[in-house]
Amino acid sequence: MKLLRYGNSGQEKPGLLDNDGNIRDLSAHVADIGGDALLPESIKQLQALDANTLPLVPNDVRIGACVAGIGKFLCIGLNYSDHAAETGGKVPDEPILFTKASSAVVGPNDDVMIPRGSVKTDWEVELGIVIGKAAKYVSEADASEHIAGFCVINDVSERDFQIKRSGQWTKGKSCDTFGPTGPWLVTSDEVKDPQNLDLWLEVDGKRMQNGNTRTMIFSCNFIVSYLSQFFTLHPGDVISTGTPPGVGMGMKPEPVYLKAGQSMHLGIEGLGTQTQQVIADTAS
Repeated sequence: MKLLRYGNSGQEKPGLLDNDGNIRDLSAHVADIGGDALLPESIKQLQALDANTLPLVPNDVRIGACVAGIGKFLCIGLNYSDHAAETGGKVPDEPILFTKASSAVVGPNDDVMIPRGSVKTDWEVELGIVIGKAAKYVSEADASEHIAGFCVINDVSERDFQIKRSGQWTKGKSCDTFGPTGPWLVTSDEVKDPQNLDLWLEVDGKRMQNGNTRTMIFSCNFIVSYLSQFFTLHPGDVISTGTPPGVGMGMKPEPVYLKAGQSMHLGIEGLGTQTQQVIADTAS
């Protein structure tokens, strides 16, 4: 099942994508796609619905982030062996954890703003995990029971803010619009093997990233288990699991970064695509 949220920003309604690619309204059955609506029993109730009986929604409607009210937006750094190599980073012994502010979250096709003072805004296509059942001290073997589904995330990053401005990575990851999420939350039963998914990203039509989740250092189940040893993961928490090679920072002979007027197009096998226009942040 492909769950989604549609409508104007801040006024999104819950929906699903039917087998014919039509958007169907779920407002009569669930308040939104997030929190308790992602519990296993809630997902089963939605899966039991006959999609053909649900109201049709125009396909030209705006698609919002596929998870409402994200509690924790957690991210794993340097989690692809080939990406670690391109950045010159050491393959980590344990997952590198940082957070992205939930205020960075936008819809999958919303504009991405280059923040004031930015000189190194970068792209990162990533597989997102959506938690559907509270997880605390769970084993790797049981971790999949706590995953509601998966989605596409563009972990947009400002490298100067991230690396050269002291402290943690969060400040370079959390600028407004730096978290396009969706278009769909694809439930776990439809993702046969999250460790064998092609993912890619293009800038102005040029392929920059081409990877597969099989080169992840730490698997999705390991990440959920690992994080649950430190704090409880709750339904609606999102984990961005790292990016394959091809980021701007790793380009040779010189890094390449985003500029206003460019576009990004990215996707993951079976999970949908995103398209963002890059604009300057003109806020006073």
